[in-house]
Formats: sequence, C-alpha cells, structure tokens
Amino acid sequence: MAETLPLDSALLVELRATRMPYGKFKGSAIADIPEHYLLWMARTGFPPGRLGQLLALMYEIRLNGLEGLLKQTR
Repeated sequence: MAETLPLDSALLVELRATRMPYGKFKGSAIADIPEHYLLWMARTGFPPGRLGQLLALMYEIRLNGLEGLLKQTR
C-alpha cells in the first residue's frame, strides 16, 4: 500500500490567497483558475518559482478530483 503524505493546510490557504499576476486570469485566486487554463499551462510549462509551484499543485488537485480539500479553507 502506498504511503500518503500529509498536505500542509498552509498550502491550501496560499492557493486561495495568491492572485494570478498576469494573463487572462490576472487577479484571480490560483484556486479559482479554470481547469482548461491549468491544462494549457501543464502542456506549455508552468512559470518558474513559487507561482509555478502553486499552479502545478492546483493542476494536480484538479487532475485528481481533490477540490474538496479547498472547501476547508473558505
């Protein structure tokens, strides 16, 4: 059986608090960016740094149907 790693709840809060700084969804919380945009970013490459890490995390959350985790941070 695969061991699961605990998800730091501070990351979930950061997904809600961090705003997209540019592009079509400028000003939107990372957690609110539509799936189609995250899929596009996954294909073309996430930006470097913390923003890219958060976008990649949001992509994985959506990919695996784990959006319910974010409801705990509202």
